[in-house]
Amino acid sequence: MRLLPATLSCLLALGFAPAARAQSVVTIGSASPLSGPGAHQGKDIENGARMAIDDLNAKHIAIGGKTVKWVLQAEDDASDPKQGTAVAQKLVDARVAAVVGHLNSGPTVPASKIYHSAGIPQISPAATTPLYTHQGYETAFRVVANDNMVGRTLANYAIRELKAKKIAVIDDRTAFGQGLADEFARSVKAVGGAQLVSRQFTNDKATDFNAILTQIRATRPDVIFYGGMDAVAGPMLKQMKALGIQAKFVSGDGVCSEKLPQLAGDALGDDKVTCVVAGGVTGAEEAGMDAFVRRYRQRFGIPLQTYAPYAYDAVMVFATAMQKANSVDPARFLPALAAIRYQGVTGTIAFDANGDLRDAALTLYTYRKGQQVKLKVVR
Repeated sequence: MRLLPATLSCLLALGFAPAARAQSVVTIGSASPLSGPGAHQGKDIENGARMAIDDLNAKHIAIGGKTVKWVLQAEDDASDPKQGTAVAQKLVDARVAAVVGHLNSGPTVPASKIYHSAGIPQISPAATTPLYTHQGYETAFRVVANDNMVGRTLANYAIRELKAKKIAVIDDRTAFGQGLADEFARSVKAVGGAQLVSRQFTNDKATDFNAILTQIRATRPDVIFYGGMDAVAGPMLKQMKALGIQAKFVSGDGVCSEKLPQLAGDALGDDKVTCVVAGGVTGAEEAGMDAFVRRYRQRFGIPLQTYAPYAYDAVMVFATAMQKANSVDPARFLPALAAIRYQGVTGTIAFDANGDLRDAALTLYTYRKGQQVKLKVVR
């Protein structure tokens, strides 16, 4: 029966109201560096997660008979393992349903123990150390390839495509940088045909590399591999140019950002840098990624760096697992998360027994005229 406005007003005045679906609030945590040299990459993660939260709220999803209001709680780990564990405990105390993070391997590994103890699932959109998913924690997942694959791919490319005969290796002594450099060095030896002529290290806040680069220059390498982030790689490239070092520069996804041209200036050159992002799409999936990049710039007014699409997919994977389990309780949706198969912006997401991404892809990039240029996707 259709109620006339006057009748409806009378019913409301008497205390009767139309039935409304109850609402539940689901908070997703985001943990990444929002301060310090890696803040642009960390903000990229937060922004990607926020886009997903906005999209979920627009869908008015019901889980367990209640319409879900999705909330993002973003915390700053400053790329520091100690602050990372403090952030992890803060998110646990806030009773978040799941966590997207962290960016760096250093905070990711110790934080994962805290999430595991609380039974809260965690998806890293960026951390690549194999240790993260090999601790036996059923709560730990990632949506990017790990260092084993990244190191092998870059070693193969340096030797077979760049024809390197002499290779120098530098790392920043972080869990990410050193781990990636170690895997690259092992892979160079396994591939064969090239000699490791120097192994040097710096730190993730350094600005002066003249001493180590002068030593490396004496070995006349064809390729310098750097394990670390773009904030250090940019100044390092400038000092390589000042010292007249002509070697190609090879690195992982921490360097492969939209900000690298700004950080390196005219030292970037054309085809001097080869880097890899631990993910990649081909064919029809490229249109979806391109659309996401455009949406990101429209939403935030800045270029996408690297990790926003992976953070976006991480949030969407959590939401999909909750819907499949018809529950926002981590204990109930965790099995659905482990068994998920989700078609995301970054490709098909499914996890192996360790929580690593199945059939992970990598995308190789270079830079030309100050712009990032895609070379190829490999698996």
